[in-house]
Amino acid sequence: MTNVPAIAQERSLRTDLPGPASRELTARKNAAVARGVGTTMPVFADQADRGILRDVDGNCFVDLGAGIAVTSVGAAAPRVVAAVRDQLEHFTHTCFMVTPYEGYVAVCEKLNELTPGEFEKKSALFSSGAEAVENAVKVARAYTRRPAVVVLDHAYHGRTNLTMAMTGKVVPYKDGFGPFSPEVYRVPGSYPLRDGLSGEQAAARTIEQITRMVGPSNTACVVIEPIQGEGGFIVPADGFLPAVARWCSDNDVVFVADEIQTGFARTGAWFASQLFGIVPDVVTTAKGMAGGLPLSAVTGRADIMDAAGVSGLGGTYGGNPLACAAALAAIETYEADGLVERAQAIGEVLMTRLRAATESDPRIGDVRGRGAMVAMELVDPGTGDPDAPLANQVAGLARSRGVITLTCGTYGNVLRFLPPLTIDDTLLADGVDTVLAALTETGSAL
Repeated sequence: MTNVPAIAQERSLRTDLPGPASRELTARKNAAVARGVGTTMPVFADQADRGILRDVDGNCFVDLGAGIAVTSVGAAAPRVVAAVRDQLEHFTHTCFMVTPYEGYVAVCEKLNELTPGEFEKKSALFSSGAEAVENAVKVARAYTRRPAVVVLDHAYHGRTNLTMAMTGKVVPYKDGFGPFSPEVYRVPGSYPLRDGLSGEQAAARTIEQITRMVGPSNTACVVIEPIQGEGGFIVPADGFLPAVARWCSDNDVVFVADEIQTGFARTGAWFASQLFGIVPDVVTTAKGMAGGLPLSAVTGRADIMDAAGVSGLGGTYGGNPLACAAALAAIETYEADGLVERAQAIGEVLMTRLRAATESDPRIGDVRGRGAMVAMELVDPGTGDPDAPLANQVAGLARSRGVITLTCGTYGNVLRFLPPLTIDDTLLADGVDTVLAALTETGSAL
């Protein structure tokens, strides 16, 4: 495939932000789009490829967000574009539950091959990450005949009623939308910066609370993001995940790894579970799977996946043929272009640069992550308390200078770095330089 990017890979601002065309579109958006649909950037996209997004006024931004880890292969990956175009000429939809097609089967075969575990697996396809999580819970309940779902503090699992119940942060995800689905129980996980516990200690606390508050005989599944995403890119202490996974196995509880943000090379491995030495019973995936097209999946042990009755799983658009074509092409791109290794290289750059900055700026409380999923947590240097206003100020300044920068965290004080895995080194360095310069300029480091 061609190695020539569709647009120049260089940051440049031609207008004030937002420019006139974006201002006009913003007025139309405010009149037509529900207020609850917020946007991070004040500009409207026109074209994107690799590490650059260009807006409708011709401004070019360094993309450190990748559509929230979706366009890991780039927003115009040649193989993905070609595969979707070819499928488009055949058909756009039949509904797999009515008239099946090979693409759906091929994606499931590939997922069964790539996800952790040397056992027989099966998969089912859906459209969004929240759908995948809901269906993982459905199959776990069908398999165990138990009701309870256990999740962790700081978890994010989606915006549907069940997944809102499973999500920890109230504003903006849950505020005013209750009541939520019952039989969801939240327990503490592992947050090394804030709990100071070893992995074994944190796991013992987690297991004690599940045992006391829920009971193993009532628990269908424990659902955990191997690295928590929206909650702050929290990397658990070594030993935490294996201990919880062992407890699940010993008690016939389904261990579900929510790999929606961590999956598909993002963390420098196909799946983050592999970095922690765990083999989940069930894995949920979405985001980076299909190069920007809406596709999600639940993959797991065949006996668990087959627990749901015939027609118990599905959805009109689940496994859309265009999205399946995109997924197969995206997976080919990860493999052919060495993007697992590229994520590792990106991670080395990010961790080196950001950790070096901690030596001169005590407002950086922690730098953590794996591969191209890295975060910088900002704190009050005197107390260690989260500093959300500082994170928002830094992100806003970086955006005004042409770098798409995202925040996250239960406390809103974390800057996250999620560049496309196809970003080049020069552009990556430019983006990081801009964020760190913004940090330097926002208040005085002690």
